[in-house]
Amino acid sequence: MRRPLGEPGSRAPRPTEGATYAGPGEPWSPSPNSMLRVLLSAQASSARLSGLLLLPPVQPCCLGPSKWGDRPPGGGPHAGPVQGLQRLLEQARSPGELLRWLGQNPTKVRAHHYPVALRRLGQLLGSQPRPPPVEQATLQDLSQLIIRNCPSFDIHTIHVCLHLAVLLGFPSDGALVCALEQERRFRLPPKPPPPLQPVLRGGQTLEAALSCPHFLRHPQQHLIRSLAEARPEELTPHVMVLLAQHLARHRLREPHLLEAIAHFLVVQEAQLNSKVVQKLVLPFGRLNYLPLEQQFMPCLERILAREAGVAPLATVNILMSLCQLRCLPFRALHFVFSPGFISHVSGTPHALIVRRYLSLLDTAVELELPGYRGPRLPRRQQVPIFPQPLITDRARCKYSHKDIVAEGLRQLLGEEKYRQDLTVPPGYCTDFLLCVSSSGAVLPVRTQDPFLPYPPRSCPHTTRDPAQRVVLMLRERWHYCRDGRVLLGSRALRERHLGLMGYQLLPLPFEELESQRGLPQLKSYLRQKLQALGLRWGPEGG
Repeated sequence: MRRPLGEPGSRAPRPTEGATYAGPGEPWSPSPNSMLRVLLSAQASSARLSGLLLLPPVQPCCLGPSKWGDRPPGGGPHAGPVQGLQRLLEQARSPGELLRWLGQNPTKVRAHHYPVALRRLGQLLGSQPRPPPVEQATLQDLSQLIIRNCPSFDIHTIHVCLHLAVLLGFPSDGALVCALEQERRFRLPPKPPPPLQPVLRGGQTLEAALSCPHFLRHPQQHLIRSLAEARPEELTPHVMVLLAQHLARHRLREPHLLEAIAHFLVVQEAQLNSKVVQKLVLPFGRLNYLPLEQQFMPCLERILAREAGVAPLATVNILMSLCQLRCLPFRALHFVFSPGFISHVSGTPHALIVRRYLSLLDTAVELELPGYRGPRLPRRQQVPIFPQPLITDRARCKYSHKDIVAEGLRQLLGEEKYRQDLTVPPGYCTDFLLCVSSSGAVLPVRTQDPFLPYPPRSCPHTTRDPAQRVVLMLRERWHYCRDGRVLLGSRALRERHLGLMGYQLLPLPFEELESQRGLPQLKSYLRQKLQALGLRWGPEGG
């Protein structure tokens, strides 16, 4: 049985450092560390080392039958003399015989014969119990033959020869390996020159940053720096719209950037139409941020007066953002509630969404603008504002605490004592609703009307129904701006309106919910919250 190089019975390595070949007349055999030595010496050339590492894996010294006779690379079967030379090489009994067969038959030698010769040389050097001696001159002559003919090799033959030469211990800085490596590099396709990167400045830098898909996680400082480098004339409406959309989409309540948008809107008022303005105003309402820019609201009122009849949907979108900020201008409300405007939008493709927004504006007028005396949305035109949970809640339901809170309430109160996801007039969806008597007892919901009358101003001061409606409001992480301290405008608006309609709110912030470890702790947390409101109930249900 053959043993690989380096095991007992193989030729001992020569002690001379860095010597690959023996002196004249002395036999040579590769040391067991020849491959390691070659790789270590190749560290001086990163290109050569990377080339070696790209070679296909081959067994040490390539022991085993050769497959080169079946189908030489780059062509079909060769003529008889060529195949005969391959058999002679595969059956050679010494390195000297290999060299003779290659040197004495120049017309029959093909490129694929040289890997066969190197493979056979490895087999001879690994033979046991005693490998044949190898003269340095023989190896040098074999190297010169390969060097002289390697320009005619294809890339596969070059790779195989280079790999075999390294495994056999030929030095990485020797003539053979260098020649094969040079031919390998010549065969590589030329690398195209890197494209010239345009010099981006100011607004272009900001636009490139906002358009980059990787620019999502921690963009505030980069945005501030890009904006600070921009000259006023470089801040185009397109750039500022990208900035506004980025802040709104990622819930980034960054005052410096929001103030920059507000200032841009004021300065460029004459050049902006309502379709652009609706996008610039969007982050202010969504992020619940009223800018310090004193001309912000007067500027928007002038734009609404100028553009209201041109783009109805854009007009209503602007008013929706201002509604979240509690800054609705009376003049614009007069216009959008006028019969002519309502009749005009009723025949448009976006009639339903406009009616929903108008219904929300009408609710805001009812609850928050007692001094308004203008037209209102007719009752027949009103539609539920948010008849189902918002899109963000439906998309992130698997991250929500709603299911575990519902289970906690079921075990704490019983299923008949609360309602989940109930939509109350004029169209706000509640997370959990309880009916509570004047003494604080939690009542079965089926025995009570869970809805408070709307509009509340039509209710008499005294009522026959003294029961309170308590709404448990989940405040999930995504209900806040990215800083986690300010509710988004839509959430703040819903809670504000529910409170004005007479519902008693019990917020459940995500920080408190996330700190509860398991259902028992959550039940204890809910018990404390309900008892703090003075509520009481019977023994826990199943």
